[in-house]
Parts: sequence; C-alpha cells; structure tokens
Amino acid sequence: MPKSPLHARRDDAYRGVFFRNWLRDPFRVASVAPSSRWLARLMATGIAADSRVVELGAGTGTLTTAILDLGVRPENLYLVEQHPEFCGVLRARFSGSRVLQIDAAALTVSLGALRGNVDFVISGLPIVWFDRDKKATILAESLALLKPAGCFQQFTYLGRPPVGARLLAELGLEATLLGIAPMNLPPAFVYRFERR
Repeated sequence: MPKSPLHARRDDAYRGVFFRNWLRDPFRVASVAPSSRWLARLMATGIAADSRVVELGAGTGTLTTAILDLGVRPENLYLVEQHPEFCGVLRARFSGSRVLQIDAAALTVSLGALRGNVDFVISGLPIVWFDRDKKATILAESLALLKPAGCFQQFTYLGRPPVGARLLAELGLEATLLGIAPMNLPPAFVYRFERR
C-alpha cells in the first residue's frame, strides 16, 4: 500500500535528521541512511508479540517500527540511543516506549531491573568499528539483561560476524547468520548471537 503524502514527508524528515547527524559525525552514526525496511524485518527475526526487547542504536526508528509491527507492546520495547536529536525523534514517534539516552556499554545501570528478563537485544550499533573492549562490554551488558535462551541480533556490512571467534569463545557465544538484506544500502548481513 503506498504511503500517504504526510507519511512520505515525515519519512523524508527523519532521513534528513539522520543524514545531518552522519555529516557531523560519520564514525558515530556510521551509515548515510537509516536501515531499510528489508534490513529491519530481517533484524526482527524471531521476535514474538509477547517478547521483551531492548533496541541498541535506535536511530530514528526504522527497526523500532518493524518490531512494533510484529505486535510487541510499546511498554515492552526499550530504545537505547546516544544522539540527543535522535532521542527527540524517538520520543515523538514512540511515546509508549521508554527511550534512554545512554551508552550501550552501561545498559545495566539504567535497565538493571530487566536483568535476566529480556528476550532479544537488537543492535543497530556500528559494532564492527568498536574496539575489542567496547564490544566485549556491550555484549556482556546485553547478556546480563537477556534470559538464558535470549538472543542478541546484530547487522554488519561485512560477510563475517562483527565479533571475532576468540571474543565469542570468551563470552560463551556462538554466531549464526540469519540472512542477508541485499536491498539495503549497502547490503547488510544479520547475525544472531546466543549462549552455547
């Protein structure tokens, strides 16, 4: 179904916010455009309506929309984003979900009450650019929130997992390729990380 002119203008405005922030700090935003709807759907693989989800690097909400479209209740979706302008967009678009302007390396400080009760952590962060210590911290913080059978899902523009085999082994994780979003710009690969 085609979008109404109002929705198309709103989407253009969100893309404009994203692009301006990319111009200001390309390594922090790490993408010229928000994730495509194809990538968003792939990232949301396995999420059920009764899932509790933490989204890292929520940006302007493309993935957030895909998660909510699966029937997840807004109050069961926690949006983590560091950019103040993106947080403003998220609060306006998704008022029923909690938006946290925090570093993903400190999840348990703000979301400690969720420890062991989250089904999915869905990451839109440019984790491949992070150094080993930051990757390890973000994964450990995410694991602290996840249920024993919970999943951490991450995209990358590389054809291999964005977390090396040694770090995966240290954290007791295994990586599985969920699929490829060839229509994304650039094409993206989505990996699921689970406890062994």
